[in-house]
Amino acid sequence: MNLARHIALIDELCFQPFPAEHGPSDVGFSGPGHHVAVLETGDRPDLDPADRAVTVDQFEKDRDAVYELLASRWGDTDPYNLRTVQLRTEREDIPEPWGWLSHHAGVAWLWEVRGTGRWVAVALADQDPSGSVELLAVVTETAPP
Repeated sequence: MNLARHIALIDELCFQPFPAEHGPSDVGFSGPGHHVAVLETGDRPDLDPADRAVTVDQFEKDRDAVYELLASRWGDTDPYNLRTVQLRTEREDIPEPWGWLSHHAGVAWLWEVRGTGRWVAVALADQDPSGSVELLAVVTETAPP
């Protein structure tokens, strides 16, 4: 993991304009009002559950390291439960990127970045057992639901 690179990318995304349309970016994908960056991608979907668990454990440590640096800058925050957001997607229209994120990660650490009008979330996408594990950073102008 390159922690300095992750923090620099998050800082850059806090000031980068949002595109008018959804589409891929150099670091993940973006759309109106949000950027999603894949900071790290892990296992291949064909790995056995034990290998996947090792990857998830390592990525949780990496996520926690990113959290510590951002918390030292923007303050400590409690985990934001994305599982309840996912349940709400069945009954209500959840704005993006929160609806998408809730289907990929169980929790996120998030901050409202003073002076930018943006929110930053750091999450581990590990909800799909047949998919890759990814450490994500989300920058959005949409407050969490």
